[in-house]
Amino acid sequence: MRPLITLEEHFASQTVITSSDEAKAHYAHFPPHILGKLTDLDATRVADLDKGHVSLQVVSHGPGNVGAAICADVNNDLAAAVKRNPTRLAGFAMLPMREPEAAAAELERCVKELGFVGALIENHLDGVFYDAESFWPVFARAQELDVPLYIHPTFASDSMGEHYKGNYPDSVALALSAFGWGWHAETGHHILRLFAAGVFDRFPKLKIVIGHMGEMLPFQLDRCIGVSERWGAKERGLRQVWRENIWVTTSGMFSLTPLKCLLQTMPIEHVLYSVDYPFSPNEKGFDFLGEIEKSGLITGDDLDLFAYKNAEKLLRVTATKS
Repeated sequence: MRPLITLEEHFASQTVITSSDEAKAHYAHFPPHILGKLTDLDATRVADLDKGHVSLQVVSHGPGNVGAAICADVNNDLAAAVKRNPTRLAGFAMLPMREPEAAAAELERCVKELGFVGALIENHLDGVFYDAESFWPVFARAQELDVPLYIHPTFASDSMGEHYKGNYPDSVALALSAFGWGWHAETGHHILRLFAAGVFDRFPKLKIVIGHMGEMLPFQLDRCIGVSERWGAKERGLRQVWRENIWVTTSGMFSLTPLKCLLQTMPIEHVLYSVDYPFSPNEKGFDFLGEIEKSGLITGDDLDLFAYKNAEKLLRVTATKS
């Protein structure tokens, strides 16, 4: 059986959960069985990896706009877990993006001292995106270290949330602002903002990962490319940046239609398998792999690239066969 590497897989630290009343309230809404899996970095997690035939899981922390000291504690906890299961777990750093210089320093510490393979950062800070140059020290450090930044959806700010309210219950508005639409649209929007601001001109070797089959961008890509030509001269166009600087995982998406769209816009070398554990079970991801192979959409050597070899190259890790 071929190895499998997954990249958008989460945990939650008690350090973050108990860090504020807001954090306590946020995590209180998680179903108990999900919270139990989020807080476990040992036996339960490894057993779930085995159920889905996952060789190596790259673990990252869930939502939390927290400061440098808390991020350091979280990363130390994750590093200890990776040390206990070095062939099964790897780490993406949690960064204090509200303190960009500290975030850059923490990224370097995590890569050089803890052996992490990059960082996962939230899509915005209470509605503020990272196209502002004050955030660019993090991009500079990621390029210098040659590690990827995974931009992950986060919950809408209060002002953003108002946009989703309508003639339906607030629970519907919350879903539309998050996993039902807004998470994905806003993450795709963020990639376009970074391009428009010249981030990829300043940092031409920057590696950005996004999930969920490309956060809606593959479907809109040709239209966005045409529009982007009016945004002023860039050293490389949006299509070239998309194909050279962006990697996309399938996290949380288990249907062939968006995958087919993604593969028509992105080279297979930049498409990676993922699950979104524990919000999606590893077994569901494994079943989807079988569906992909049966469909003929990805086969042979390309299926090896998708399943683990692309991740091995991007992250400089090695997956062991199960």
